[in-house]
Amino acid sequence: MNIASFILYCIVVTFTPGPTNIVILSSVQHYGARKAMEYVWGATIAFGLLLAASALLNRVLTGIIPNILGIMQIAGSVYMLYLAYQIYRMGRADATPVQTTSFTSGLLMQFINPKVLLFTLTVIPSYVLPYYTSSSASFLFVLMITVIGFLAFVTWVVCGAVFRRLLQEHHRLINSLMALFMLYSAVMVSGILTWR
Repeated sequence: MNIASFILYCIVVTFTPGPTNIVILSSVQHYGARKAMEYVWGATIAFGLLLAASALLNRVLTGIIPNILGIMQIAGSVYMLYLAYQIYRMGRADATPVQTTSFTSGLLMQFINPKVLLFTLTVIPSYVLPYYTSSSASFLFVLMITVIGFLAFVTWVVCGAVFRRLLQEHHRLINSLMALFMLYSAVMVSGILTWR
């Protein structure tokens, strides 16, 4: 196993912008770092559970994934469109506050986030299982990847806290940009646009 390649892959996937990280940044901007951490804990636990499921159910999941991928793409895209709309409306006078920063929201978001699902269902079978077959090795890798994911989420909280004043001063522009990024993610996940 090329451990450097494995760690780099985990870092790139977890630290780059995606639905979870965009919601974290938006949550810090509007509710503060402490409230955003509730979302982070929920997201981290779901992330770890998905990784564990991938390690335990690898052979079963290999047969199921192709059949449910389309459903996951549609459900994830619809939820991301909803989040894009909520992010766009945050901070506006006519917006009714919708709590997207709770522990439960963070937990549930991971289970329908196609970026996370595809990552968690492929990283263990691709990088770990060909080289390590023991359950203790799988557990250690699940733990390591979960910690990397948690560190990525916390990094987004810290960046949001550091730049909170800037984000608040330009909240309309920032919310519009984050909503557009979320919209772009939803469109890409749905398969409407494909890059050749």
